[in-house]
Amino acid sequence: MSFLNPFKNGREYEARLRKPFVPPSVTLKQIHDAVPKELLKPTEWISMYYVLRDIAMCSGFFYIATLIDPLAKTSYGGYVEPGWQTTSARWALWAAYWWFQGLVWGGMFCLGHDAGHGTLFNSRMLNQTVGYILHVFLLIPYSAWRSTHHAHHKATASMERDENYIPHLRSHFSLPEEKKAQAADYAEVFEETPIWTLSRMLIMQGMGWWLYLTRNTLGSKMYPPGTNHFDPWSPLFKPTQRPSIIISDLGLVAMATILYLLTRQYGLNAFMKLYFVPYLMVNHWIVMFTYLHHSDPTIPHYRRTQWSFMRGAAATVDRPLLGWMGRFFLHNISHDHVAHHFFIKAPFYNGPKITKLIRRVLQDHYNYDSTNTFYALYRSFTQCLFVEEEGDIIFYKNKHGQAARKVDERVLREINNRWDPKAQDALDEEDKPMMDEVTGEPVDVETQ
Repeated sequence: MSFLNPFKNGREYEARLRKPFVPPSVTLKQIHDAVPKELLKPTEWISMYYVLRDIAMCSGFFYIATLIDPLAKTSYGGYVEPGWQTTSARWALWAAYWWFQGLVWGGMFCLGHDAGHGTLFNSRMLNQTVGYILHVFLLIPYSAWRSTHHAHHKATASMERDENYIPHLRSHFSLPEEKKAQAADYAEVFEETPIWTLSRMLIMQGMGWWLYLTRNTLGSKMYPPGTNHFDPWSPLFKPTQRPSIIISDLGLVAMATILYLLTRQYGLNAFMKLYFVPYLMVNHWIVMFTYLHHSDPTIPHYRRTQWSFMRGAAATVDRPLLGWMGRFFLHNISHDHVAHHFFIKAPFYNGPKITKLIRRVLQDHYNYDSTNTFYALYRSFTQCLFVEEEGDIIFYKNKHGQAARKVDERVLREINNRWDPKAQDALDEEDKPMMDEVTGEPVDVETQ
C-alpha cells in the first residue's frame, strides 16, 4: 500500500509502464448502458446534508480557532506546562486548524464544482446559488471558472481544445528537434538542484490556481497572452456569458470588502491565521487534484485526428488522495474522477457505485494509481515536462527527452481501420446529453 512505500510507484502504474498503449475501443453507449439511471439523479436531501455539513464544520473550526490563543494564556486550563510546552501546543493546534479547515474548504470547492454541473439539486437556480456562494467565499470567480471547466469536459485530453494543464511543446523550451537533440541539450534546459525543484513545486501549489485564473498559465494555447477569468470580454467567454462573469466579479469584490473590514476590526494577525493560511491550503488542494487528474507519464493526450469524447474521458486517473479524508472532506473528487468524466450529471455520492460499474466495461482502460499521491505529484511535476510537435497520440517526456510509454502502432492501425469517433461517442436518445451546436461532442446541458 502507498502509505507503506511512500516513494514507490503503485502496481497499476507499473503495469501501464510495461504495456504499450492502445486507445480504448469501448463505446460511450456501452459505458452508459452499464450504469442504472437512478445513479445519475441527485437525492436533494443528501445534497443539502453535505452542503450544510461543510458549512457547519467550517463555522465550527472558525469558532475553535478563536479559542486557541486565549486558552494558551491559561496554559490550556493548566493541562499543559507553561513555557515552551504551551507554545508548542498552541502552534500544533493552529497547524491542525489550518489542515482541517483547508480540507473543509477544499470540500466546499468540490460542492461548488458539483453545483456548477447541476448535480446537487434539480433546481438550476438552487444549484447556481449554492455554487456561487461557496465559490465566492473562496474568492473563486464561479461563473468564469464554470465556463472554462465545462469546456474542459467537452475536450478532455485534446491538444487543440482542452482548457487545463495543456502540455508544453518541445519548441516551448527551444530544444533541438528530436533527431538532433543531445543529452547536453536536455540537461541545459531541465537540470536543476533539488531545492529549486522544491521551490518551483511550492510556487505551483501556492500560486498555481491564481496564475491560471489571472494569466491562463497552462491553459489552452488558443488564447492570446494575458487571457484571464475576470474580464467579461475575455476570449474565454461567449457574449451571452458576460453578465454572469460580471456578477462573479461583483461577488469577489463583495467578499474582498468583507475580508478587508474584518481585518480592520480584528487585525492582520487574525486574518492571516483564520483565513489566509487555510486559503493557501485550499489553493494547494485544488491544484493538486486537478493537475493529477490528467497529468501523468502513462496517460496520453490526443491530437484532432485521434481524439474522441470517449478516448478523452478515459484519459483520466483515479487516485486515493488522502484515503478516507479524501472521500470524507473532498467528496470523492480524486477517487472517482473517471466516472465524473463519463457522467458529468451524476452526483458525487454515487461516484463509488458508478466507478465499480464502469471498471467492468473499461477493464484495462480504467486508470487507477495507488501511488502515494504526494509522490505522484512530485513524479508528474518532474517527468511531465513536454510533448512533441508531431504525433497524434502523445505522451509526456522527461528531462532526458524520453517518454515513459509508447503507442502500439500495429494494434492502433488495426483499430483505426474500423474506428469511427462519431460511432464511438454515439448514445441512444434517452441517454444523450445535449450536443454542442458547433463541435457535436456530448456536453452538459447547462453550458448552453
